[in-house]
Amino acid sequence: MASPFLLAGATTGDSGGELSSGDDSVDVESLQSPETEASRRLTELFEKAAAHFRGLVQGASREQLLYLYARYKQVKVGNCNTPKPSFFDFEGKQKWEAWKALGDSSPSRAMQEYIAVVKKLDPSWNPQSPEKKGKEANTGFGGPVVSSLYHEEIIREEDKNIFDYCRENNIDHITKVFKSKNVDVNMKDEERSSLYSQAHQGRALLHWACDRGHKELVTVLLQHRADINCQDNEGQTALHYAAACEFLDIVELLLQSGADPTVRDQDGCLPEEATGCRAVTLMLQQHTTGKA
Repeated sequence: MASPFLLAGATTGDSGGELSSGDDSVDVESLQSPETEASRRLTELFEKAAAHFRGLVQGASREQLLYLYARYKQVKVGNCNTPKPSFFDFEGKQKWEAWKALGDSSPSRAMQEYIAVVKKLDPSWNPQSPEKKGKEANTGFGGPVVSSLYHEEIIREEDKNIFDYCRENNIDHITKVFKSKNVDVNMKDEERSSLYSQAHQGRALLHWACDRGHKELVTVLLQHRADINCQDNEGQTALHYAAACEFLDIVELLLQSGADPTVRDQDGCLPEEATGCRAVTLMLQQHTTGKA
């Protein structure tokens, strides 16, 4: 994917002076070369930029989100090391293509480009200022959150359905719906095709909760007897979604709750083939072996 920006590298600061020779008893390991110090400063600035961007997601374009996602992966993982998703939806394929397009780009260059775009999105950003935490910070585009790649059309409160509340992680409303109405927890989302891609259709509430990383909501849905191995229109289970989004804690929760890691989607792919996260892969492989 061609870059939507022409970016200059971020300034990493003064790299320091030359190290002077001294007594032979000096602890050499305690000394840092100018290159090492510059690399450390760049890494620190990158981490601050990633944390700050969580509060800027809503103001970023889809191209910027993909651009930043790819560079984050290049820094944290390295060159694209996963096969092109054949089972995943449109969003997953775009993410993979953006990352793959970086080729052998160095982590330092990826960090510089990432920082430059964050500065472009928020020119007033001061890396020395503490980031907001807790409810004030948006969850996770620092990492590979799939659904944050898109700005979904604003829906009026009176027009929302249970899937909209699920995507918003409105646990109170969803719980009240289950208590007051005869709602099937395993109903499929076949509506709003004008707002969501066709690949989104056929998702149950559990699929959406896993896609968005809403662990507490996943727990609530399972308590209300959500079908943990329910498949969407493409044969993907909740475990496929949690694995693809690299939500290790949700993958663990699903497995502990009885999710079957040997269920394949319509393209024959296992959940473990959906992720580039080694920890998620190992966890799924261990459970798959146990079921063999």
